[in-house]
Parts: sequence; C-alpha cells; structure tokens
Amino acid sequence: MLKRYVVERAIPGVGKLTQAELAEASKTSNGALAKTPGVQWEHSYIADDQTFCIYLAENEDRIHEHAALSGFPATKITLIGGMIDPTSEGMS
Repeated sequence: MLKRYVVERAIPGVGKLTQAELAEASKTSNGALAKTPGVQWEHSYIADDQTFCIYLAENEDRIHEHAALSGFPATKITLIGGMIDPTSEGMS
C-alpha cells in the first residue's frame, strides 16, 4: 500500500523558473519516475527557493531513489498521517 508524503526540496531560484524550465524539470522527474517502481508524483507547490511535492510511495527509500535519479534533492520527507479540509467540521 502506498503512503502519502510531502517532500521538501531546497532549490535556489526555483520560483523564478520560466514555464518552459518547469516543464523540463517535470520531464526530468517523469523520466526518473519511470525507472523507480513504487513511487508516484501527485503535484508540487513552488515557492521562492523550494518546492513542496506530494508523493505516494511504498516507503521513503523509493523517494530517495527518485531524488538520486532526477537530481532534485529531497531535503525533508514527511509521512502524512491524515488530512482535513473545510468539510471535516461536519464529520464527527
């Protein structure tokens, strides 16, 4: 069963990349994912000097493998234990 993780990546200047440069980064990541079973990238949030990426993976090792293949650092990996949103209020 896959678990959900937030992967923080310290990448100086990532927030200033053009759409074409981000597309190339996505292509690089997808190529690494194709070689790394047991890990899926859902999406990423881009800030000035880092990204916050949401992954599904068998374990942290799979995320580290993807990071090594893609060349994008996995600065911090956090296992997500649960989720709430605005509709959670009525779920008691």
